[in-house]
Amino acid sequence: MTTPKLALTDTAVAKLTVEALIIGTVAGPDGVELAPGADQVATAFDGDLAKVLATLGATGKADEVVKLPAGDGLRADVLVATGLGKPADGGPTGEAVRRASGAAARALTGVSHAASTLSTVDISAAVQGTVLGAYAFSKYKSQNGDGPVAKVDLLVDDAKADSAKSSLKGGTAIAEAVNTARDLINTPPNDLYPATFAERAAELGKAAGLEVEILDDAALRKHGYGGILGVGSGSSRPPRLVRLRHKGAKGAKKVALVGKGITFDTGGISLKPGANMDEMTSDMSGAAAVIATMVLAAKLNYPIDVTATVPMAENMPSGTAYRPGDVLTMYGGKTVEVLNTDAEGRLILADAIVRACEDGPDYLVETSTLTGAQVIALGKRTPGVLGSDEFRDRVAGLSQAVGEGGWAMPMPEELRGDLDSRLADLANITGHRWGGMLSAGLFLKEFVGEDVPWAHIDVAGPAFNSEGPWGYTAKGGTGVPVRTLAAVLADIADNG
Repeated sequence: MTTPKLALTDTAVAKLTVEALIIGTVAGPDGVELAPGADQVATAFDGDLAKVLATLGATGKADEVVKLPAGDGLRADVLVATGLGKPADGGPTGEAVRRASGAAARALTGVSHAASTLSTVDISAAVQGTVLGAYAFSKYKSQNGDGPVAKVDLLVDDAKADSAKSSLKGGTAIAEAVNTARDLINTPPNDLYPATFAERAAELGKAAGLEVEILDDAALRKHGYGGILGVGSGSSRPPRLVRLRHKGAKGAKKVALVGKGITFDTGGISLKPGANMDEMTSDMSGAAAVIATMVLAAKLNYPIDVTATVPMAENMPSGTAYRPGDVLTMYGGKTVEVLNTDAEGRLILADAIVRACEDGPDYLVETSTLTGAQVIALGKRTPGVLGSDEFRDRVAGLSQAVGEGGWAMPMPEELRGDLDSRLADLANITGHRWGGMLSAGLFLKEFVGEDVPWAHIDVAGPAFNSEGPWGYTAKGGTGVPVRTLAAVLADIADNG
């Protein structure tokens, strides 16, 4: 992970000596318009910059990047106009600035020094968008080509203001946490499997000052983690359970985080189709997000007690694999009849949720690439949020506020009966395909401690971008929902 060096500046635009100067554009009703912060640049074009941009085909739409010579009166070599989309009441939104900053950063590979006026609109969003947009994963490439933009100066009114410094620090830390998750997701499964994933989590945790505990397969067997052991039984690479803890102040609220860590998912005996199975390297995205968020919690020193419980397994078919028809005894004693081994995520999460609830948390947030039904219902960019009504809505609202777009979903009572089993306490799937995301939430609910406010964030689609890059999102692991988790922790720290 390479992060551009970011700095605050209150130097006049005309005096900035940089290779590239970033400004924002807006898709106005009569064509492209200049966004706030671009007024000093417009004077270098005799006030005709919008006309020049329109002549070059600029419209101001989101993700649009147009480059042109900077013009007289500017010391920059190139002007980079990046689209903010349609104008919003009250000015561009934080997400519009984040996305435009990301698109600009992606377009500046090989540039050593740039400056951005988007920070005059929303500094935190400009910081995050720049760091996220500059992200590239090239560890396995023998020839990397041009690297990301090396340095970006962010224009502000007062570079010494504490608020600006705080926004720079916080925005950078959050974006780096997202990129940490992306690095983990993008690491191929022959290098990232339960043992190495646990080691990597431990390295990150210890470096951040977190308490770290790792349970290997022998410890999992000793303590009765039947879900994790069952799912991992078909692989030559045994499962793990990682626990990370950030201590808050005495008497602080306690938050439990749980993330699904299936390092590769073949579907097991219920084998998946071969097409696009390579994307199942991302089935540990929930775990990656939780681990990265724990490091962030330590870095920003959230004044709350946060504990992560992260189950890790590889779901493979073999002579030792668990089968449809097996009954597993989960951690805590409940039994589950396995009707489909490809519904494995909820099995390892059930064990982890029960363990997490033993700590007596005030809130529990779990995230996972859990169901294909999430993609069918909400598409590839919108996470589904289920759980306790009030807390679910709170998490979904925070997710939307930070630009990850979580959407609150119900858990209809009538679906619960479809999880009844003739052999065990419940089955791991229903006998139909209706409301699959919702019934998965109902399954997880069976393992949440009584009276614990909880939320489940299904990121089956949003966690991995299999299409072309857009905004601040590269192809591959996205790091969703790190920003949502960070916002939830910050909100609990501020408001309880």
